[in-house]
Amino acid sequence: MAIPSNATLLSKYLRLDQKNKIQVEYIWIDGYNGIRSKTRTLDLAIGSVTATAVEITVDDIPEWNYDGSSTGQAQGHDADLLLRPVAMFDDPLRPCLSTTKNKLVLCDTYLPDGTPHPTNYRYHCKNTMAAYAHEHPWFGIEQEYMLIDKKIDKPLGWPQHGFPEPQGKYYCGVGATTVFGRDIVEAHYRACLYAGINLSGVNVEVVPGQFEFQVGPCEGICMGDELWVARYLLERVAEDFGIEVTLHPKPVQGDWNGAGCHTNYSTLAMRQDGGLAVMEDAIDRMSLHHFEDLAAYGEDNDLRLTGYHATGHIDAFSYGIANRRASVRIPRHVGKEGKGYMEDRRPASNIDPYRVTAIIVESSLLPISYNRIHRTI
Repeated sequence: MAIPSNATLLSKYLRLDQKNKIQVEYIWIDGYNGIRSKTRTLDLAIGSVTATAVEITVDDIPEWNYDGSSTGQAQGHDADLLLRPVAMFDDPLRPCLSTTKNKLVLCDTYLPDGTPHPTNYRYHCKNTMAAYAHEHPWFGIEQEYMLIDKKIDKPLGWPQHGFPEPQGKYYCGVGATTVFGRDIVEAHYRACLYAGINLSGVNVEVVPGQFEFQVGPCEGICMGDELWVARYLLERVAEDFGIEVTLHPKPVQGDWNGAGCHTNYSTLAMRQDGGLAVMEDAIDRMSLHHFEDLAAYGEDNDLRLTGYHATGHIDAFSYGIANRRASVRIPRHVGKEGKGYMEDRRPASNIDPYRVTAIIVESSLLPISYNRIHRTI
């Protein structure tokens, strides 16, 4: 008789009825721009949520706390920080038979006195998006990443000694000698769709072991929320496969592409007739703050923005239609139709999307004469 595998046993137990109780995974951003999470059981028969409720909202999820001294966000003598749930998703990693599904809950971090933690960039982003809500800013972010085989400490699919064939055949490739890790990509794709994330596509990238997923279009603060939870799910899926995910913007030195977080952006005016002129005006405004904005566009981004490997140079701002070596690219079809969206190609793969989306809105919409020295990024 065959002994069932760990995966088979786990699958069986994950689908048991939880008898009016659900598991809630609290997710937050630590002091190193990384992801942390922990689980709490909520009894639907106790408190504001009744056992007969079909669905719950994020407002039903109670605040919690955590040890900020272990996440780079507090000192040991005053370590308790607050988690405030702000966005909720169905949990694809814990399917169950209950009417109400287990949940993933993204949280803001707060100090004990109720003020936002200094690493809580969502707070400023939410205020910015509220101030410009009448512009209806839409975003779509292209998250590039690389899978790492920790057994040899190299990208997945690379030989233990030496290097693979030069890049060229891998981008959007097909086949066992071209694509390494598609099972992880597909599992992540399905997990995001189950969760309710607006994941619009995936593709194999230029370097072997490198991939990209796209989230959006999302309006305002939802862009950052959905990208962070999509990142969490990628880490968790890869964890089950024993593979590491890196968001470093230049994971492999040499003649290999880096990794970005190209941020597509438009306002209502840009999406309407005459939008191209509105877009070009916005790009002119963005150009005035190129260097100060780069400070929030990702760590080690200078290793990536070299003017090669489909990037613009970090020392100069540029834009153009269909130009992938520009700081900001206007897609060819947008130039032809005269309306649509632009793509800021400067953000690195390890950005905090709250910081970048807030900056793009402010940079593109604030008056040119505005003194940006007082702005928080």
